[in-house]
Amino acid sequence: MMRWLALFILAGAVAVLVWVKTRPQPLEIIIQPVVRGKVEQTVANTRAGTVEACRRAKLSPSIGGQIGRLPIREGDHVETGDLLLEIWNEDLAAQLKLAELEEQSARAQAAATCLSAAEAERQARRTKQLRDREVVPEEDADRALTQAGALRAQCEAARAGVTMSAARIDVARAGLSRTRLIAPFAGVVAKIEGELNEYVTPSPVGVQTPPAVDLIEDNCFYVTAPIDEVDAAAVRVGMTARITLDAFKGRQFVGKVRRIAPMSSTSRNRRGPSMSRHRLSTRATSRTCSPATAPMSRSSSPPRPKGCISRPRR
Repeated sequence: MMRWLALFILAGAVAVLVWVKTRPQPLEIIIQPVVRGKVEQTVANTRAGTVEACRRAKLSPSIGGQIGRLPIREGDHVETGDLLLEIWNEDLAAQLKLAELEEQSARAQAAATCLSAAEAERQARRTKQLRDREVVPEEDADRALTQAGALRAQCEAARAGVTMSAARIDVARAGLSRTRLIAPFAGVVAKIEGELNEYVTPSPVGVQTPPAVDLIEDNCFYVTAPIDEVDAAAVRVGMTARITLDAFKGRQFVGKVRRIAPMSSTSRNRRGPSMSRHRLSTRATSRTCSPATAPMSRSSSPPRPKGCISRPRR
């Protein structure tokens, strides 16, 4: 009996030891103070977007001709109002000079005619006074009044001629300005089609010709990012966007959704539900995305950003 009792006690001790070793450990509890914060829902696009300039102008002169001046080169930075290209216009410049000289001549003739008219009016008044005293005959007084009226009409005609000459100057100046290509905004010259002394022609209706100058604004950019259909409904104007570029590893650029495209397009390379394309726009400063910070060669493609949108939830 003592032997069986000892075996029973030993088996019990082993069972208790196994239960202690194999029982589940209690969970560790970490206490943190409760603070207020934002709970975000992230919507990420599965396809790469593109970076585009806020303004890009493909410029061409309004008339054709031979390039007489080309003061710019590709890659140059120009300001608003700078001359980009000028067609040979010596004939139009000569016409403008001729119109200015004709305007000066018309002014001088008008001044002389008006002085003669004023002198004739004074003479007519004196003749009328003498006629009232019956010193001169009536026909002399009538002749003086008629001559004064005719000279006054000639004065008005001469002044109208001065106005016409000024209008001719405006026409000549407008024709001369059509030969000059002026920068509509500040930016970088991306591409020039044509060299000095080459001929350029404006694009006719229905025929696409390459522009003479391609001007890109370099201090304002926006990102166009396609969004999946399942996440399209969660995008709202004004949401915060975080943008990453392959050219800037480990950096994030902050923007806001400025516009959502009112139309959607279906991807041909994917079966199933269609894909909705939305425009995720952000204005980047020159310090963030300007060519000085992210230089690109003409042959390289622009950086392909990947954007994600954070939507706060209550």
